[in-house]
Amino acid sequence: MIRACLLSLVLLAAPAGAEVFPGLARVTGVAADDVLNVRAEPSASAAILATIAPGTEGIEVLEVSGNGKWALVPLPEGSGWVARRFLQTMPQDPASLLRPMRCTGTEPFWTMEIAGFGGTWSTPEEQGVVLALPVTEAAPEGWFALAEDPVRGHGLSLIVTRGSCSDGMSDRRFGLTALIFDKDYRNGRNRIWQGCCTLDRR
Repeated sequence: MIRACLLSLVLLAAPAGAEVFPGLARVTGVAADDVLNVRAEPSASAAILATIAPGTEGIEVLEVSGNGKWALVPLPEGSGWVARRFLQTMPQDPASLLRPMRCTGTEPFWTMEIAGFGGTWSTPEEQGVVLALPVTEAAPEGWFALAEDPVRGHGLSLIVTRGSCSDGMSDRRFGLTALIFDKDYRNGRNRIWQGCCTLDRR
């Protein structure tokens, strides 16, 4: 029988009622024929790096500027600032596992994607290995879930913490760090994987 593993997601606690970052937001107040500009600096005169369509949901907010008027959002190869007045915070249930979440690492390359009640695990050798998350629990400090990998006979214990993270290959900033203990029940070739996670849905 394939043994189940604990997939622990531990997030730093925040004061009650405080806005926590990273968080998710949707674009609001932008006309249907307009776009939200992503700028290089928290200033309306800064260069435009990208645009976001009106009504877009699942935008990850990494942090806000000192005056609270600008929000830092991730881009494929970096990050940029958008006017915060055009973002509406999407509620997050503190008693639920944050998802969808995508965690990646380099040297070696790996990816774990979590959505719904399951997820997938990929490396250059194995692509899209299905993970089951039949049970998730929450505590004031974070969350844990029970994961099963019946194909490989592995257990993956993942710890995710809030904090600045870099993939080492691009200028993109991440707000979540990942540490995975990969337990190989069949061959005993256990490994530790490190990387970064994002909540961005785009």
